[in-house]
Amino acid sequence: MRIIRHSIIVFLLLSVANFSNAQKTAVQSEKDFYSLKTIAIPEEVKLEVGGIAVLPDGRIAASTRRGEIWVIQNAYGNGAPHFTKFASGLHEVLGLAYKDGAFYCTQRGELTKIEDRDGDGKADAFTPVTLFQLSGNYHEYAYGPVFDKNGDMYVTLNVAWVGYGDGLGKWHGWLLKVKPDGTQEPIATGLRSPAGFNLNSKGDIFYAENQGDWVGSGRVTHLEKGDFAGNAGGLNWTKEPNSPLKLTKEDLKVVDNGQPMHEAAKLIKELKLPAVWFPHTLMGISTSDILEDNTNGAFGPFTGHYYVADQGHSKIMRMTLEKVKGKYQGACYPFYEGFASGLLRLRWGLDGSLFSGMTSRGWASTGKADYALQRLVWNGETPFEMKDIHALPDGLEIEFTLPVDASKLKNAMSYTINSFTYKYHHNYGSPIINNRERKIVGIVPSADGRKVKLVLDSLIEGYIHEVRVKDLVSTNQRTLLHDFAYYTLNNIPEGEKTMLNADQKVSMHAGMNHDMKNMPAPKPSAPTKKRQTSMPKDWTQPDRVLKLGTKPGLKFDVTNFEVKAGSKVRLIFNNNDDMTHNVVIVAPGAADEVGNLALNLGLKGSEMSYVPNSSKVLFHTALIGPDATESIYFVAPTTPGEYSFICSFPGHASVMRGIIKVVP
Repeated sequence: MRIIRHSIIVFLLLSVANFSNAQKTAVQSEKDFYSLKTIAIPEEVKLEVGGIAVLPDGRIAASTRRGEIWVIQNAYGNGAPHFTKFASGLHEVLGLAYKDGAFYCTQRGELTKIEDRDGDGKADAFTPVTLFQLSGNYHEYAYGPVFDKNGDMYVTLNVAWVGYGDGLGKWHGWLLKVKPDGTQEPIATGLRSPAGFNLNSKGDIFYAENQGDWVGSGRVTHLEKGDFAGNAGGLNWTKEPNSPLKLTKEDLKVVDNGQPMHEAAKLIKELKLPAVWFPHTLMGISTSDILEDNTNGAFGPFTGHYYVADQGHSKIMRMTLEKVKGKYQGACYPFYEGFASGLLRLRWGLDGSLFSGMTSRGWASTGKADYALQRLVWNGETPFEMKDIHALPDGLEIEFTLPVDASKLKNAMSYTINSFTYKYHHNYGSPIINNRERKIVGIVPSADGRKVKLVLDSLIEGYIHEVRVKDLVSTNQRTLLHDFAYYTLNNIPEGEKTMLNADQKVSMHAGMNHDMKNMPAPKPSAPTKKRQTSMPKDWTQPDRVLKLGTKPGLKFDVTNFEVKAGSKVRLIFNNNDDMTHNVVIVAPGAADEVGNLALNLGLKGSEMSYVPNSSKVLFHTALIGPDATESIYFVAPTTPGEYSFICSFPGHASVMRGIIKVVP
């Protein structure tokens, strides 16, 4: 019996030790620190959220794309939520604010003040504050208002879409200030799809932009009067007498050549560089709202930072800013993903939680719901994160939320820095260009283990610097929740460079594995067996021709084909959308797997047309731009079954797919 008892004790001690070690190395998730609460929406309420306003008494108001305003009681979870329709009959309300007992909303054609004068809980007074000219184009969205401390309001107006962005209605493509008497003051132009903008605690205005013509990737830009943010559509109105700039479309011809935006800005003085780029698909695909963290710690250890929503990827990203040589620049980081639908609006609750309004009709998202209202709540635990990144005269400094053993911060194998940028041109979007690894020549940890300086061989102004950190563990044994970020370096700070001692210098051989890891993948421009772009010489003609196009909302226009096993097939893909797409035919049941592999290709993705090296990929086209066509030829599989075809461009694969049924 003693032997048995002794064995049991040893077993229990070993189990405890193993559990303790497992706890030390356990990878934590976003859900360990933030909880996502869903507000139940009645079935009869179609809450396609376009705007959110938080009332002083704790009620939440949400405007919708269907032209309604709903007021919600018990949205904080202290009872069943109750929805009351406050107003209806409006025109696609994509912004909502509450001030001095009245709602203010931006409809397609006007900024409207809405009141409940008789106190019955329903709107009875609709007063136009100012009107916006419309051409009737579907893409002329309007957003806002956002109030400043003086009671003036700001709104942003989308450009129209006619195969490219254009300011057909007056002041579309602009940021406008609207006085309480309705007077419009144009502030800045070059805006394409400015769904989100924010006045920070200093009164500075930032707006979020989506990839499109003249816009290589999503970005956040600081706007001042007279700025040109890059899209040409709004320049139609610079000849107006109250325009703060006189730049014309003709003036842009000299820079419309695919050079980096930073180089173009040297020739076009009005061109305002983004404060922070959000690399397309690496961070998100459709930046929307911006919210400054003014919760004084109620939402986590990120006071003063910014949260940027992404509609297409149904997630929130984090952003930090600093001024270098008088201009904003900074970094973006992953934060929280997995929202129910496409995020469009963010607003702080009275308790420091984050209300998130969503819609996806016509704007496809990874969140499958048509709409949703959710609340993100911090649980009080501090995640181990890269808290901030600062530019140095000779490198970058990373600050962490938790301390790390300083000796571990010295390991050069823990860091990878790459720099890259995008083309500035009238085309829709841009591939990543000039991707290059930066060499780390020195590492200087702080004594408290909360910061580390990475001294680099060089810095490139105007470029995005990818920062990847691996295998670091905080002193309380937490792994990094997110291990990458992107710093936009518009200006290199002045000052003395770091004097490195022998212990701080990095061996030239320390980063050799990084060189191998980040070698560019082969470009798929040349035809391959999986991408045969000309008819094989031994064919007289195809047995079957499949014609495939696109339609709005990230969809193929045909989702089902049938071909005979072993038949000769020509597939003609005509991308008549305004976005870049491909067609990837995969093995049965492999659509999700291949889509996820494409999503994780990182900086190599655009070089590979987002087609992963996988045996599950059978045939594919290249990435095809708007209004372009490609044909591929292949022999259908000999095994009957249902073979999926997807667009593997990140964010598209979950919704943009169909089936080729192979029959005997």
